[in-house]
Amino acid sequence: MDLAAEFLVEPFSAGGPGPHVRAAVRAVESTGLVVEVGPFGNTTTGEATMVLTAVGAAMAAALDAGATRVSLSIVRRETPNP
Repeated sequence: MDLAAEFLVEPFSAGGPGPHVRAAVRAVESTGLVVEVGPFGNTTTGEATMVLTAVGAAMAAALDAGATRVSLSIVRRETPNP
């Protein structure tokens, strides 16, 4: 099963992602997943176990780096049957 995860790290920083956002993105990328960084949220997709591990690491890294809130949305991505 594949998942798509979007995570929003606050507070917002004017002029670019703050250290708490960068820490979350690095944590996800360190698992081998690719992160699409957006103006308000960041997304990653992949196999369920990898995504869940990655977002757990992202939340911890963001909070350790000063985040006041991390919002998370996970969507199950259906794979077509052959």
